[in-house]
Amino acid sequence: LAVKDPTAVERANLLNMAKLSIKGLIESALSFGRTLDSDYPPLQQFFVVMEHCLKHGLKVRKSFLSYNKTIWGPLELVEKLYPEAEEIAASVRDLPGLKTPLGRARAWLRLALMQKKMADYLRCLIIQRDLLSEFYEYHALMMEEEGAVIVGLLVGLNVIDANLCVKGEDLDSQVGVIDFSVYLKSDDDIGGKERNVQIAAILDQKNYVEELNRQLNSTVSSLHARVDSLEKSNTKLIEELAIAKNNIIKLQEENHQLRSENTLILMKTQHHLEVSKVDVEAELQTYKHSRQGLDEMYNEARRQLREEAQLRQDMENELVVQVSMKHEIELAMKLLEKDIHEKQDTLIGLRQQLDEVKAINVEMYQKLQVSEDAMKEKNEIISRLEDKTNQINATMKQLEQRLQQAEKAQMEAEAEDEKLKQEYVNKSESLQNEFSQKEKQLLQLETDLKIEKEWRQTLEDDLQKEKETVSHLRTETQEIVNLKKEFLKLQEKNKHLKSICEDQEAALQELASKLSESKLKIEDIKEANKALQGQVWLKDKEATHCKLCEKEFSLSKRKHHCRNCGEIFCNACSDNELPLPSSPKPVRVCDSCHAILIQRCSSNVP
Repeated sequence: LAVKDPTAVERANLLNMAKLSIKGLIESALSFGRTLDSDYPPLQQFFVVMEHCLKHGLKVRKSFLSYNKTIWGPLELVEKLYPEAEEIAASVRDLPGLKTPLGRARAWLRLALMQKKMADYLRCLIIQRDLLSEFYEYHALMMEEEGAVIVGLLVGLNVIDANLCVKGEDLDSQVGVIDFSVYLKSDDDIGGKERNVQIAAILDQKNYVEELNRQLNSTVSSLHARVDSLEKSNTKLIEELAIAKNNIIKLQEENHQLRSENTLILMKTQHHLEVSKVDVEAELQTYKHSRQGLDEMYNEARRQLREEAQLRQDMENELVVQVSMKHEIELAMKLLEKDIHEKQDTLIGLRQQLDEVKAINVEMYQKLQVSEDAMKEKNEIISRLEDKTNQINATMKQLEQRLQQAEKAQMEAEAEDEKLKQEYVNKSESLQNEFSQKEKQLLQLETDLKIEKEWRQTLEDDLQKEKETVSHLRTETQEIVNLKKEFLKLQEKNKHLKSICEDQEAALQELASKLSESKLKIEDIKEANKALQGQVWLKDKEATHCKLCEKEFSLSKRKHHCRNCGEIFCNACSDNELPLPSSPKPVRVCDSCHAILIQRCSSNVP
């Protein structure tokens, strides 16, 4: 004979005991009334069997004083794996009378049974076998297939309503002994099968209602989560809208500031332009006055040249007479030649200055297009000056010719030099005085020209600064335009977000209305069930007439019995039909409690 594994035999025995205890608990609870207390013996035996199942194959853990072997360790893992179990664990830890881990585990099992979620909690443990391996051996019941079978059997305990008082019980010192006499069959159990069939029909309806309640609770929780997420998104959107509004207000304030600064800068530039125009006009007037003074000087020089020509004619007559003064006349002529060379140098300097004035006038014409009329007048003045310079050049040529003639006459007038020394000395002094005056006038003209150059440089600097300010203002205007575009984009986004929020609010309102309707229907069904719990079916022999039409039942008028209220109707009176998703045909419904009617045989037909 093959020797069986003792751990396998232990697992099989514990599985059979779990089946018997769960079956006996359900049957006794249905016959007892389905609401159980902590003193109910089958319920106590069920907890003892569950302790033995959970203790099977537990690893022994060493402590300071002794070896420890409790089931509270694996049950604590449920809190991490299943978030809804946090309330049970917290309430078990807060109980004042519990001192040992075994007492906490027993309290945890009782609270899980009252919540009707013991099967769900243990299923999470069985799935995570890697974590269970820390507490159980490899051959333990919770690590093998028998643990999954026990979890499946625990689903049937959701039919039972348990009302257990955990706070006052002494769970630490209870002795877990299985009473096998409870599971032995008797004659009364065989006779109560018919009653169990009737109770099973009622339990089916209750299970259907409980499943509907669970589904509705899950939908309600998901809708609450959606509502919370939508509220968070709405708050975020409101905050973003507030931030966007603040940014828009700041941008508007900056825009107003920039506009005011722009107007101030424009006013300043206009003022500077007006001042520069006035200065240019004043400079032009001074330039005209200086030119008039130069014309007068040139007229005086012409007059003096004419007088000198007349004097030279007289000198030629005198040179013919006075040949003896030849040497003195030569000296005087040398002095005159030096003076003439100096005059030529001064004329060359004036030409250069005129050329510079022309170049500066051209530059001013390019830079100041607004003052075209004034520049035209300057060009006319410059043309007049050029004519005057041409005339001066012609007179100088005439003077040179006359000097050549005078040189020829010097040979003839050597005798008259002594007499004319004193006169020429006086004339030379007068001419030197005149040349000194002319030099002073030239210095004044040079200073005027330098002043004009400085004024032009300052005007050029002002123009550059104004150009820079204009370019800066253009960049600022471009930035303002870009800010306006961004503001318009933000407004469009705001409108889009508002439309999304409105749609979400409408969807939430619809969901809330549907939820309220479903809750009202559930409450109506619960009230109807509570009102009809204490009623009992009539016997077939006693039910001979319909309660609505009060006619006798027959083959044509069959009996229809209500599961809840126990009233019997004929098929003609119970015309209310209700479609169900589980059945292809509609089902007849009671007129008073709206429960499903069961067709029964009449008294005349077997």
